[in-house]
Amino acid sequence: MENSTVLREWFDRVDSDKSGSITASQLKKALAVGNLEFSISVVQQMIRMYDFDRNGTMSFDEFVALNKFLLKVQQAFSDLERDRGYLVTDEVFEALVKIGFSLDSPAFYTVCESFDKKKNGRFRLDDFISLCIFLQSARNMFDSFDTAKQGRVTLDLNQFMLRYLLC
Repeated sequence: MENSTVLREWFDRVDSDKSGSITASQLKKALAVGNLEFSISVVQQMIRMYDFDRNGTMSFDEFVALNKFLLKVQQAFSDLERDRGYLVTDEVFEALVKIGFSLDSPAFYTVCESFDKKKNGRFRLDDFISLCIFLQSARNMFDSFDTAKQGRVTLDLNQFMLRYLLC
């Protein structure tokens, strides 16, 4: 869905009430048509990641930003899945590096354990996307505190709770 015209047509079909924005439930249904099954909480997280105006829905421009991210994630997955339909843990690490996520081993394996739904070391595309959505959301939250871009933050509980509730 790289073409802006195609994206606009798709967005307009999903925006069934013609409000100019789509809700999490509308986005969830639309993703399911493309064989991507996500819980409503993951879809809500997708919207929060790119909800620049913080209105709880996704405008077309916000949708384009999400689409760009999803294409990047899908490409990294496709580059490594070798027609099996899944990635193994080492390939997940390699794909994450391609996307721009660098985690140390303990953090990486903890995240993988959380997103390996079947506990078999195999990550289907929707599992991998969910993992990437989580990582991008966490990065966005971290970056909001790391204003000096040093890779480190200091915050108190009140700051964390406020940011956690807003994201």
